[in-house]
Amino acid sequence: MSTATTSTHEPAAAPETSANGGLVIQDLTVTYGVAQALFDVSLEVKGGTILAVLGVNGAGKSTLGRALSGLVPVTSGRIHFDGADITGLAPHRVSRAGLRYIPEGRGIFPGLSVADNLRQAVLQLGKANRKSAIDETFEVFPVLAQRRNQRAGSMSGGEQQMLAMSLSLVAGPRLIVADEMSLGLAPKMVSVVFASLERARSAGITIILIEQFIHRALAFADDCAIFSRGRVTWTGPAGTAGKEVLDSYLGEATDH
Repeated sequence: MSTATTSTHEPAAAPETSANGGLVIQDLTVTYGVAQALFDVSLEVKGGTILAVLGVNGAGKSTLGRALSGLVPVTSGRIHFDGADITGLAPHRVSRAGLRYIPEGRGIFPGLSVADNLRQAVLQLGKANRKSAIDETFEVFPVLAQRRNQRAGSMSGGEQQMLAMSLSLVAGPRLIVADEMSLGLAPKMVSVVFASLERARSAGITIILIEQFIHRALAFADDCAIFSRGRVTWTGPAGTAGKEVLDSYLGEATDH
């Protein structure tokens, strides 16, 4: 069995298409023990565009997000982001490079106030910029300003997702991986999540959208990749992923 890729490997030359917040994944393989989760996945996401990643449960979508963010080791293959090889980097170094992962389950500090969550998120910024970054976040998300002293874990699910998004945006990322952010939310709160993503799009941030609401994701995205059993089974412009394609690869999941 191959050993996990580490940051001690000689960095590979970054493809030009990974510049300006873009991402290029080449032959990515991830193995958990004896079980292989991703098989030779290759994808390109141009800077400032949105890729919808679709697939049934267990298809490998979240594994992809975790691998990109450094949360799980890469067995083989390369990840190039924003003009650099980030394969094998520790999660905090991937985050500092500008790639942020928003996991299913929100990834907030539920015992801290909203304001304290944001203070943790801006620590990597220079001291002179931290307060202005938080103030700007409260301007963009006025609901969070109203909840600034409230314990984050006591807010509604939609508000917690809004906070998770703001934690990712506050330090100026180049790319975010949004993993099932609308899972379990009421329709009104799903709209709040997509409004937050629209703000990120307007700011020129590249987005990888792992989403259960298939048709809404396709309407929002520029391109689409469909996963099945750890492999990419279809890629193309989101607008061309018609019913025949979706039914062929997703089956009953297209009812969403």
